[in-house]
Amino acid sequence: MIEKNISSTPHADDGRKPRSDGEQSRERLLHSAIRLFAEQGYAKTSTRELAQAAGTNAAAISYYFGDKAGLYRAAFAQQSADPQDNIALYDQPHFTLRQSLEGFYAQLLAPMQQGEIARDCMRLWCREMLEPTGLWAREIDQNIRPEHEALTRVLARHLGVAGDSDDMHRLAFSIASLALQHMVGAEVLQTLRPQLLESPHAIATWLERMTDYALAMAEVERRRLAPPSSTPHPLNDKHKDQHDD
Repeated sequence: MIEKNISSTPHADDGRKPRSDGEQSRERLLHSAIRLFAEQGYAKTSTRELAQAAGTNAAAISYYFGDKAGLYRAAFAQQSADPQDNIALYDQPHFTLRQSLEGFYAQLLAPMQQGEIARDCMRLWCREMLEPTGLWAREIDQNIRPEHEALTRVLARHLGVAGDSDDMHRLAFSIASLALQHMVGAEVLQTLRPQLLESPHAIATWLERMTDYALAMAEVERRRLAPPSSTPHPLNDKHKDQHDD
């Protein structure tokens, strides 16, 4: 662990009232912290550097975040959301599989519309995995695990198989990896094909294509798991919706 396990310390800025310019000062500190912590890591980034980068002083860190650890927690959590809010976007009993996958990818790709700040946040997450302070383990347990398990249940429901099988977990990881590669490899995409990320329309196109790719993966798994003598209806929600109409 670096210095101390900072995941267990209460948020120091909870309940604080911002100063007149509080929101701007806090945002400057937060954005500067995301960039510096991502570039240098928690231990090698000083409060003086953080304050200078934000054009403020160390007292502002204490006021808004309590200390450097509190600022790090806030920076790490910048792209996090309530997992139940995310799950509600794709785990609904009346959704088709296409609608569920669209909701799943929508919540994963939403931060990418924030541009450079989203890429800095992803760099910070990678840094946390390499130099853990305790926050990554908590992220897995509190956010990633419930969202993954919800996706596994959704897939099992639509494929008509056991929800906790290795097959469904394998498929869920594979479907999620389409978006994760996009997020982790954003710098490669930006270098090789920048137009694929440069606008909200470009992100929306990714969402549509990923949904198509994920449906194809689910269809392959459905065929693999189907009994040899059965010929169940394909998991093509467009055709299903047309048929239902």
